[in-house]
Amino acid sequence: MKLYYFPGACSLAAHIVLRETGCAFDLDAVNIGTKTTSAGEDFQKINPKGYVPALSLDDGQVLTEVGTLLLYLADRKPENGLAPEPGTMERYRLLEWISFISSEVHKQYGPLWNAGSPEASQQAARELLECRYDYLNRILGARPYLMGERYSVVDAYLFTVLNWCNFHSIDLGRWPALEEYVARIAARPAAQAAMKAEGLVR
Repeated sequence: MKLYYFPGACSLAAHIVLRETGCAFDLDAVNIGTKTTSAGEDFQKINPKGYVPALSLDDGQVLTEVGTLLLYLADRKPENGLAPEPGTMERYRLLEWISFISSEVHKQYGPLWNAGSPEASQQAARELLECRYDYLNRILGARPYLMGERYSVVDAYLFTVLNWCNFHSIDLGRWPALEEYVARIAARPAAQAAMKAEGLVR
């Protein structure tokens, strides 16, 4: 497998999970501006949507969308317990979290990444993120991981998105449970290895 990524982007979640599973994989960084990869490939031909992550499989197929990649990777190594079994209520709770992080947290950063966004749009995004972080702080004040006592793929995803606070002057210290949660996930060997490989930490 090969993961196409941009350092610190949502592809980091898939990168962390790849390392959690122990699957063999290669990495190829994408230049978002030129749509080329570090190996010299035209990324638009790999993923016509033009954004990361994309996961090239051994049979030549390409999977995209971070939530899909997380489930695919977890299901390749079910013995690692990174996702509940299909058909269980716990599995639907995992899907619920993936949807929430994707639509209510991840996507709210859009105006903040876009320097051309009107100030009103950026402020509205910040206010909505604060509401979402209030909610997550309550949840994670009562349990160590989103799914309860056990780490899962959604923790890799939320961890990745919470790290974006560092780029937008959002002080996680306002949400102590979230701050502790980020430190807890960051201490995992897979997260450390992924961040080092992407040049995010030394």
